[in-house]
Amino acid sequence: MSRVGKKLINLPDKVKVQLSGQSLQVRGDKGVLDVAIDPAVKLNITTSSIEVIPLDLDRKSRSLWGMTRALINNAVEGIANGYSRKLEIEGVGYKSSVQGKNLVLSLGYSHDVVYPIPDDATIQCTKPTEIIISGISKQRVGRIASEIRAFRPPEPYKGKGVRYAGEYIFRKEGKKK
Repeated sequence: MSRVGKKLINLPDKVKVQLSGQSLQVRGDKGVLDVAIDPAVKLNITTSSIEVIPLDLDRKSRSLWGMTRALINNAVEGIANGYSRKLEIEGVGYKSSVQGKNLVLSLGYSHDVVYPIPDDATIQCTKPTEIIISGISKQRVGRIASEIRAFRPPEPYKGKGVRYAGEYIFRKEGKKK
């Protein structure tokens, strides 16, 4: 039995859901998200909560039970509150700035890295060494953060590069004479 799948998803007052076929549409003040529902599970929707129920107790239904509940909960949470991810830049001369619809990163390469800001997310640079990515889709915010981090991942000797806020970088000892 799935511990995650058994939990009810509480719906805030400002979030509305609508099931049409195998697609659940979550609508609120921040926008609209669609969640695909597999035919192996069924939804029981009330005015204040959603319950995910497996049709069978076979391996496929049980594995999709918890995952479907988590995807729906992430959509409801994103529409209600939104998600954000913070990145830190460390290194001499490394900095970032938002110029129009582009994020410009100076990461020690011969040219600046220009990353176009997607329409479904917002990117802010509160400091030259801090980037905040926010949006309603948890998956999309994480994907954008990983793409920006991939331009210069943190290296283990000096710790230079782009890292997630609070990420621990295992440091190596350099060469000895």
